[in-house]
Amino acid sequence: MFVFFLIPLVTMLSLSIQTCNSFTRACALTWHFAEFPNVIRLYSDTLARSFLYAGAATVAALIVAFPVTYWIAFRAKRKNFFLLMLLVPFFVSFVIRTTAWQFLLADQGIIFGTLKNLHLLPENFHILATQWAVIAGIAYNYLPFTALPLYVALERIDRRVLEASSDLYSSRRATFTRVVLPLSIPGIFAAFLLTFVPAAGDYVNAFILGGSSNRMIGNVIQQKFLEASDYPTASALSAILLVLMLVGIAAYAKFLGSRTIEEYV
Repeated sequence: MFVFFLIPLVTMLSLSIQTCNSFTRACALTWHFAEFPNVIRLYSDTLARSFLYAGAATVAALIVAFPVTYWIAFRAKRKNFFLLMLLVPFFVSFVIRTTAWQFLLADQGIIFGTLKNLHLLPENFHILATQWAVIAGIAYNYLPFTALPLYVALERIDRRVLEASSDLYSSRRATFTRVVLPLSIPGIFAAFLLTFVPAAGDYVNAFILGGSSNRMIGNVIQQKFLEASDYPTASALSAILLVLMLVGIAAYAKFLGSRTIEEYV
């Protein structure tokens, strides 16, 4: 924790209040706190876009993952097998999976090219370089972060509670809405948090699938760090993103307990 977390964190926070020469890359501690309001003013739209894309992708992942994990938890006989099948695609490199989405969503790719040839879509229809492609890529790539906490939450529900609901002549719909869903809410919040946090800082999906008009804050940080050598701006943006994420985690811990998220990881 000291080597891989504390030292990088302190280094990043220190860089955010330093003044650096972009040519020599020499930095000096000048306590330049003005960098924070500057980057908020310059990149507020990009921050908002990042949270919007991450939130939409997280909701999409929840919609996809919940019925799948529900079926595995309550209906499947070989649960471990189906969980493994759910996770196997994610053993492939993150970049390769995102590039595969680029191939699938191409204007003349296997999906949209076929639909255009069948005259089911107009020729000018496209998904790549739009917000929808970025959201779809993020939702797919972070699906395990959503599915596993949901599965743990559903698996931990006492089956005797469901039997009691049935004994009281409750319908399946009522059992789901009044028993299963309320008991799975901690898992839903944990899944949302575990997906939203890394998704908000993602830059690979926006770079490959979104184009220049759909940049997220991760793309700005990556460009400032590795291309422009603007370490104070990149560090300030990273610190702001970190603080905003910590606010969400603190709110989760306050309302649902700090131990709850650990139980669903």
